[in-house]
Amino acid sequence: MLGIDSKAVALATASAALSFVLCKRHFERLADAERRRRYEDRKSFKSKSDAAAKERGLPSGTKLDDVTTGGVYLWDVERLGRYEHECILANIRRHPGRAEATRAYLRAGPRQKLHFNPVDVNAAIVTCGGLCPGLNNVIREVTRSLYHLYGIKGKVYGIVGGYKGFYDPNTPPINLSVDSVENIHHEGGTILGSSRGGFELDKICEFIKSKKISQLYVIGGDGTHRGAFSIHEECMERGLHVAVAGIPKTIDNDVDYIDRSFGFISSVEAAQSAIRAAKVEASCNLPNGVGIVKLMGRSSGFIAAHATLGSGDVDLCLVPEVPIVLEGSTGCLPHLWRRVKKNGYAVVVVAEGAGEEILGESSETDASGNKKLPQIGEFMKKAINEYFHKQGEEATVKYIDPSYMIRSVPANATDTLYCMQLAQNAVHGTMAGFTGFSVGLCNNKTCLLPIPEMVLTSPRQMNPQGR
Repeated sequence: MLGIDSKAVALATASAALSFVLCKRHFERLADAERRRRYEDRKSFKSKSDAAAKERGLPSGTKLDDVTTGGVYLWDVERLGRYEHECILANIRRHPGRAEATRAYLRAGPRQKLHFNPVDVNAAIVTCGGLCPGLNNVIREVTRSLYHLYGIKGKVYGIVGGYKGFYDPNTPPINLSVDSVENIHHEGGTILGSSRGGFELDKICEFIKSKKISQLYVIGGDGTHRGAFSIHEECMERGLHVAVAGIPKTIDNDVDYIDRSFGFISSVEAAQSAIRAAKVEASCNLPNGVGIVKLMGRSSGFIAAHATLGSGDVDLCLVPEVPIVLEGSTGCLPHLWRRVKKNGYAVVVVAEGAGEEILGESSETDASGNKKLPQIGEFMKKAINEYFHKQGEEATVKYIDPSYMIRSVPANATDTLYCMQLAQNAVHGTMAGFTGFSVGLCNNKTCLLPIPEMVLTSPRQMNPQGR
């Protein structure tokens, strides 16, 4: 009896299991068929909707009734003549249920009608402030664009040594030609030289008038751009027929509204050599090796952060946007101690402007009005040595400062292309009669931006919690 009952139970169990599997597969097939039907329905509906939208001249896709704009406000650019206002929207992110207004930038590019007759054009190019990869590229492409794209018959003056070169007899301007700029893009720095300060508005305008300059190209940061806009305003007040264009240059990538500044990617790439050297020094020098690399970043930590993420070998990155905590549960010194105990060494990258909350702000400034920065690199070296000493051990700390090395390299391929786009579109803008503007990449489109708006919120900073 026991054997018979066991077989019956086993048979019933197997039968139930088989029925369950078959039933499950049946409903799975029904669900699959329903999903395919819904997919085909959606596909058919989308095809019909897209065709209808195309007939009405509308974009394809699903219209979102709860995502709208509260108006588009163009950042106008001063012009010497008439122009169309094809624009690029600045705020491309939208939240459902909010009718958000957005500013827009004037799209750069060649125009159908020219304001200046190329036969009458004389131009001047000046580089101001600190060095940056790509300066020679911009000089080269502005010159080539004027001669090759527009065939100007006048001269292109290279102003030597920054704003001071407009009037300093010791640094007379040089004549730039297609031949003279042919190979300068392979070199770092600027063939025109650069300097800070030296802005004398009357003397600059007198040079512009005496040389019959009709287009001025100013390459520099936010301070240089403020000077460029002053030149633009003075020219307008004096009735001088001059278009003034800025091309933003900042190795720190801290000019607001543009996606990035030229030379930034080249500098991040150049910083990798210093970080690799710091890793080798830290890993090979015993005991408790720590390598510190100080990078540029006066107000913003873009270079330090991007070089850190691009390396993958850095254990600690200090930037101006995040206050430094030395000790405690979230302190950077205990963190470095743990990394050294785990790996045998650690690598630190610090932006030059980090740590003012600890070291204090300086009241001294340079010729451009930039405040002098505390020596955060040396401070961190001392702090690390003292912390390890408190733990009863010695640290071997190597400090590397490649600041000027990363800004003096030639532009890489990415920045070379970017410099060409900026220079050509600056020339397109001035030839069309725009003035008092700067050119930059906004939402991956080259745009013309009014200088006062662009420099109003500079220097920009990273959002440490941004995405």
